[in-house]
Amino acid sequence: MNTMTLWDLNGWEFAALAFAALLVGFSKTAVSGANTVSLAIFAAVLPARASTGVLLPILIAGDLLAVLTYRRHAHWPTLWRLFPAVAAGVVVGTVFLMWADDGAVRTSIGAILLLMAGVTVWRRRKAGAEGEPDAVTTRAGRAKARSYGVLGGFTTMVANAGGPVMSLYLLSAGFRKMGFLGTSAFFFLIVNTSKLPFSAGLGLIDARSLLLDAALVLFVVPGALLGRWAVDRINQRLFEQLVIAATVVGGLQLLVR
Repeated sequence: MNTMTLWDLNGWEFAALAFAALLVGFSKTAVSGANTVSLAIFAAVLPARASTGVLLPILIAGDLLAVLTYRRHAHWPTLWRLFPAVAAGVVVGTVFLMWADDGAVRTSIGAILLLMAGVTVWRRRKAGAEGEPDAVTTRAGRAKARSYGVLGGFTTMVANAGGPVMSLYLLSAGFRKMGFLGTSAFFFLIVNTSKLPFSAGLGLIDARSLLLDAALVLFVVPGALLGRWAVDRINQRLFEQLVIAATVVGGLQLLVR
């Protein structure tokens, strides 16, 4: 794999990656989708393609902390409806990674994120806030779950950028803050763990990348604690605005990098 080892990084580069790891912890327990900034930092310091393999174990560490924090708030009917479509998206993303270069990956995902952010804002302004997350029981809800699931699996496989996609889906399904965080915590723990053999098979994870992960994962914990402290101080409307804003920022970063 074409990546730098821990010993190849200078102080500023390691500090940037440590901040990105801290931001992963914060995003997992506070504002899902904000870790697209972490994705951009990793891709700036490390080779862009290889950076996804380094970032994946750090995301899993954040997922574990989020599950421990919000495990009582997950909505499992939604998760069971999403997983088959997500699995299909991961397979499509793996095939895409076999031939696509970094530019094609970034452009396609950035465009998808911006498009869905616009659709989500438009639909919420038109219909207003929804109630409980029961939309998955309708035909339209099932179709929406399948389409977002495929896109989420695809984007999380090719660039670890599935957070904004699933954030938009959960907002559009009417999830409140704690249900949103609990459902997304279990979703990404399961999905990111399932990606490990695919990433290893593509050569994105090896002994050198795991050594760098071991040094960076310690910074995920304070980020998660900071996020847990902050989430109680963010009201529902601000929470939704922050999630959508993080999605737009992530999409723009992918397009302009």
